[in-house]
Amino acid sequence: MIQQVEFALPKFPIGFHLITELVVKKLPALPETGMANIFIKHTSAALTINENADYTVRKDFQKFISTLVPFSNTYEHTLEGEDDMTAHIKSSLLGQSVWIPISNGELNLGTWQGIYLCEFRNHGGNRKLVITIIS
Repeated sequence: MIQQVEFALPKFPIGFHLITELVVKKLPALPETGMANIFIKHTSAALTINENADYTVRKDFQKFISTLVPFSNTYEHTLEGEDDMTAHIKSSLLGQSVWIPISNGELNLGTWQGIYLCEFRNHGGNRKLVITIIS
């Protein structure tokens, strides 16, 4: 069986944000076992899974990605501002979806794992997620 839910996240500033609780609150009743795919419907933000206990990990991710792909005025695609093309590049590097196993009717994340919204725009707005549950 396949279930699907779509919802919008609140606005987040540029950076890496732990959204696990927001996602869990929107989940339908989960099967005993299965897989959950969480997909972001945007080309200037991404999703990833990483450390959920120490907020400095998210700060360091932001520092790293900003160094790896710094703002530049040499890009041609700047229709939505100077952060437009850099946001697209960062999004492609990290990706638009994550897969999480479902066990015992819950997302089976590791003890120190959480779902991150990776917001790459200065004013990204409400990001839309689609969660597909496969049992």
